[in-house]
Amino acid sequence: MNPKAVKLTAAAVMIFVLTLHPLLGQDATATLSGTVTDSSGKGLANAKVSVKNSSTGQSTETKTDSAGMYSVSNLAAGEYEVSTSVEGVGTGNAKVTLAAGSPQTLNLTLSPAPAGAPSELPNAPSSSKTEPSLEDLGFSKTETQSNAAQQALLDKRTRMLKIHQRMGLITTIPMVVSAVTSLNAGGRSTGTASRDLHVALGALTGDLYGITAYYAIRAPRVQGTETRGPIRLHKALAWIHGPGMILTPILGAMAFNQKNNGEKVHGIAAAHGPVAIVTAGAFGAALLSVSMKF
Repeated sequence: MNPKAVKLTAAAVMIFVLTLHPLLGQDATATLSGTVTDSSGKGLANAKVSVKNSSTGQSTETKTDSAGMYSVSNLAAGEYEVSTSVEGVGTGNAKVTLAAGSPQTLNLTLSPAPAGAPSELPNAPSSSKTEPSLEDLGFSKTETQSNAAQQALLDKRTRMLKIHQRMGLITTIPMVVSAVTSLNAGGRSTGTASRDLHVALGALTGDLYGITAYYAIRAPRVQGTETRGPIRLHKALAWIHGPGMILTPILGAMAFNQKNNGEKVHGIAAAHGPVAIVTAGAFGAALLSVSMKF
């Protein structure tokens, strides 16, 4: 072989070997990390962070840890729009350029939302809501904005109270129909269709009421809150319709047996009707108390 060709080949191999290692070691992706804080510099936990590629429109989302830190890896090099928000605290937005194989740090400080801006998250119900508000629980805006963990607890309580109220509205349907069928359930014949329907609707009402009460009882309590306004009245009425929902089916079963035996309703079973009326009235008033502001 030509000595000159051998030297050229050897030189080419050496250049390839020398350049191969850095090429293999170069990472084609980038990592973005940082901290999300409020205006006082306190890290915000569970803050949602969205990282959007300006060229492709592809977004990657994550949440901050207990110290307010976040990290997003495997990002392609390019321009990115980063946004974050915490309900009741504010929002933060920034742009950043990421280079392949180079970690980038971007800290975000949330700014309070402009006055008059809607407080609901996207896809949230309209502001003309009827569920209990955080203010009804006795918390000021300053208190709900100063502690992210406390805000999360309040949000969970509000969500459960929403379900509580909606289940209460659903419960009124069999309750009303049960009251209507009671007008024809007083015959003496055994096993009449009206009487059986009335009993079935009463049982359904009791089951739905139990689910409704569950969400109110299991909603997390927040220490230091003051019950006031419509919530205070709503709770007070529960002491009427709660025992009434227990007594009504018991008295109804006693009246049902007496009627089926051809007897006239007597004794404490005769209180079935009045107790049911008072219970239904208190339940309806409780629903109205959280369906209007006063």
